[in-house]
Amino acid sequence: MSETLLRVSGLKTYFYTASGVAKAVDGVSFSLDRGEVLGIVGESGSGKSVTSNSIIRLLPPQTGRIVAGEILFEDRDILKMSHKELLEFRGKEIATIFQDPMTSLDPVFKIGKQMVEMICAHQKVSKAEARQMAVDALNRVGIPEPEKRMESYPYELSGGMCQRVIIAMAVCCKPKFILADEPTTALDVTVQAQVLDLLKDLQKEMNTSILLITHNLGVVWEMCDKVMVMYAGNTVESADTKTLYSNPLHPYTWGLLDSIPRLSDKAKEDLRAIPGTPPDLRLTGQCCNFYNRCPYMTEECRASVPPLVEVEPGHFVACHRQNGEKKLVRGEGVTNHE
Repeated sequence: MSETLLRVSGLKTYFYTASGVAKAVDGVSFSLDRGEVLGIVGESGSGKSVTSNSIIRLLPPQTGRIVAGEILFEDRDILKMSHKELLEFRGKEIATIFQDPMTSLDPVFKIGKQMVEMICAHQKVSKAEARQMAVDALNRVGIPEPEKRMESYPYELSGGMCQRVIIAMAVCCKPKFILADEPTTALDVTVQAQVLDLLKDLQKEMNTSILLITHNLGVVWEMCDKVMVMYAGNTVESADTKTLYSNPLHPYTWGLLDSIPRLSDKAKEDLRAIPGTPPDLRLTGQCCNFYNRCPYMTEECRASVPPLVEVEPGHFVACHRQNGEKKLVRGEGVTNHE
């Protein structure tokens, strides 16, 4: 059995604003084993990025707050780390790859200076050793003429090259865990494929665990061992990748999978979309958050929050009509409502 590297239990992260309290993450739990890749999917605003930022405690200090839960990394509680311990922890044991590579690098410093500074901050090496480590990392991620690129500024590189630099920085210290927050969104399709292949190769080479946040369900199929589907701050379904794609059980998951364009679709056929809009996060927690968009909703869905239930080994679903004892059949008794 694989060793559990990260365990998140009952995580609640709220944002306190002038107009009310937004429950961005409201009781999320999951675990990640060493060398495993977990994908978190869902619409914008579902709580994916807030979940990942909570793990490294990178929240707006004035408004964001973790109000409940536990985050254990190798049995160490991240929420109890001091500021000094947290600075040491980030980058060395957990590395982060953000969505937009052009904003992840400082435009006024050369690539080499930024990489050397990061390496020296987390490892006891000389600047000469750090520079060689940086060159080796750039070479590993497929950047041609790495010595020359060390003298380049970020704006002199393409988006794909900058993302490779970010990945090189992420793996320099051989982290045990990588948070990849939509790492291919800002890149074109060809470069996306190259970056994903690079991440897969590095993950296998270093046995690194990856938490991958994405909108792209095709990327999840290629990269992930397990999938967690989030909606309005909650987990609505989680399972291993093959199970979730072959036997999805939550109506929201059905909607996400139905919205994927297929080569078999007719040329003039409209793309299918989930009707309606996500709920106001200041008003959630009283009922099923998906009820107003769900064609299978009942009065029970309006009345209470469905618990996350294990309907089969390793397959969890939060739906009143899909809890193991009840079996909702896809497409059966669909209701049309606003």
